[in-house]
Amino acid sequence: MTLFSRGRLAVVAIMAATLLSPAASATPARAADTLHLPRPTGPHAVGATDLYLKDTSRPDPWVPEVDARELMVTVWYPTSARHGARNQYMTPEESKLYIEGKRIPDLAPDALSTVRTHAYADARPAGRRLPLVVLSPGHTQPRALLTGLAEDLASHGYVVAVIDHTYETYAVTFPDGRVASCAACLVDGPPSFRAKQHQVRAADVSFVIDSLTGPRAAWSGGRLIDASRIGMSGHSSGGASAIPAMLNDTRIDVGINMDGTTSKAIPATGLSRPFVFLGAPPHVPGGPDESWNVDWSLMTGWKRWLVVDGAVHGSFHDAAVLAEQLGIPSGAAITGARSMEITRRYNRAVFDLYLKHRPQPLLDAASTRYPEVALAAR
Repeated sequence: MTLFSRGRLAVVAIMAATLLSPAASATPARAADTLHLPRPTGPHAVGATDLYLKDTSRPDPWVPEVDARELMVTVWYPTSARHGARNQYMTPEESKLYIEGKRIPDLAPDALSTVRTHAYADARPAGRRLPLVVLSPGHTQPRALLTGLAEDLASHGYVVAVIDHTYETYAVTFPDGRVASCAACLVDGPPSFRAKQHQVRAADVSFVIDSLTGPRAAWSGGRLIDASRIGMSGHSSGGASAIPAMLNDTRIDVGINMDGTTSKAIPATGLSRPFVFLGAPPHVPGGPDESWNVDWSLMTGWKRWLVVDGAVHGSFHDAAVLAEQLGIPSGAAITGARSMEITRRYNRAVFDLYLKHRPQPLLDAASTRYPEVALAAR
């Protein structure tokens, strides 16, 4: 069974890919009883809040008749709260449209609205001068699928903003009840689409940073953020977009691309700020993804190329864990829980090194704790 085509950005989550076969089906157990994210590993409780942001300086790039770019963002952060309602993973309608868009059979339409999270909805933020990390999901993937990583980073003292790139996934719900569908899916295909998408996302990221750190921050907890310490990570097209985002916005100190084919945007002058490739085979030096080889040669600062043996493209977000809980084979040789642990730990190591200035031996040599992770180049 084909999990995805690496030549296209329309990669699918592990759940969708493995369920495309009529012979595959979810376990009979009810999703509400089984779907949950691993507990965050840090010392802080986590809060989360959803923000509606509107960039009136540009029309929507995918639906030009919409005269402003509207975004939904979830912000995760440390809190002293230890009780309250948990943040909802997806709404029932978002779950339904995502499952329909991915053509996933044998899964209740509202299944993904039942995923148990660990963040307290709209809890009071705590802390001061916290680094900001912006996360961007893959093409067609909602911001919800990076919840496991976001919760963990927040539990270790980060403010984490995850963006729904409107019209690039199957359902983005605005506060007034409108639901934006995947207009970009209708034009996906040519290489020019990839380059455009990455630039659109770079603009989205800069606008979100402006909205969270400016003098009139859109989030009441914006005062917690240290705007001099900002990082970005993402999966697939979201990770690839970290490169143009850093090229366009010098406020981003460090970036991570998790298994995303890039648009080779780095100019001949290079990218001098720290960057990490974190991928599954065949994303190896000299491998078939030419974009990584080209970009690597133009990165002139601190850099690492990490390859996770046994991982597949969807191993770097929540779908790996959720598919496992549903009893769905993923095609990966490592478990969803293990891939989540690796994704969390290596993202945090990079941000701890460059945003908190804490030494990270994990990034300098092979680790006996994570033997699946090879330091392929440095």
